[in-house]
Amino acid sequence: MSHENPTWSQALAELRGGGGRVVLDRLLPSVYRELCAIAHRQLMAVPPGASLQTSELVHEAYLKLVDQPSAQWQDRAHFFALASVAMRHILVDRAKARTALKRGGNSRRITLDEDVIAVADQAEALLDIDEALDGLAQTDARLARVVECRFFGGMSEEEIAEVLGVTVRTVQRDWAKARMLLRRALRS
Repeated sequence: MSHENPTWSQALAELRGGGGRVVLDRLLPSVYRELCAIAHRQLMAVPPGASLQTSELVHEAYLKLVDQPSAQWQDRAHFFALASVAMRHILVDRAKARTALKRGGNSRRITLDEDVIAVADQAEALLDIDEALDGLAQTDARLARVVECRFFGGMSEEEIAEVLGVTVRTVQRDWAKARMLLRRALRS
């Protein structure tokens, strides 16, 4: 995801010039596979038929992205970071809907050591993580962005560093600190 190609450079210039949905529709075929990979990482632990399919999550995320006419994507990595955030919101919205239908439940263990979360089985856990992540964002927005990109987007440390404009080592430190703070928030 880290290499900017002429298609992206041209498309980003057109988007800044007001190209909107037409430009995004032209870009979709070139980014579809990567969006599917991000979505698949999020959904691979979900039993078949229990939740969204990969393509459904990609399409919903895409619709969220095109509904932002004022979005100013800086580059390819920034686009994928925003796609990760969109997927987070979709998964959280689905989890909220599921828990509204099914109150109560067993106690559960929440872990940030995994790259994916089993959405269907851990809807309430996802909501707890989302709430803790919102609290973290109020304290340190960059730490929250690292979690969004890594946990929800499945992005590599190098890709996150590129999006945030920091070093890979900073991303590693931020990830460790964010996990510690989120664990603490999830325990309370």
